[in-house]
Amino acid sequence: MPVTSDEGMKRLLDRDPIAVVGCSSTPGKAAHEIPKYLQRHGYRIVPVNPTTDEILGETAYDSLEEVPDEIGLVDVFRPSEEVSGIVDQVIDRHESRGDAGAIWLQLGIRDDDAAARAEAAGLEIVQDKCMKVEHRRLLG
Repeated sequence: MPVTSDEGMKRLLDRDPIAVVGCSSTPGKAAHEIPKYLQRHGYRIVPVNPTTDEILGETAYDSLEEVPDEIGLVDVFRPSEEVSGIVDQVIDRHESRGDAGAIWLQLGIRDDDAAARAEAAGLEIVQDKCMKVEHRRLLG
């Protein structure tokens, strides 16, 4: 279901660990600073980035499929054009492993068709919202 309410976002912010698709090793980029912020606030970050081996002191994985541990939430820092394929990966993982039940598309990232597929598969999804901003606002 689409998550738009404060209560729904709080519920998603209670999921851990967070797999960050597109997590960056470059300080200053949102895809680095927001996961770093979340990590400082007690979340375990699982970077998904095929171009590096480690980010923020955590092992980076090439894909969601390769993450061996349970995933609570998938946070996406990739262009909207890539969301469809990422959502398909999350759906596959959810159906095969029973985890990764929610997707958070960061500010400026949206794909309504992919979101509808995620919802049809029983996943919760947030689109076009910054997790750091919402965390600060809702959980301070």
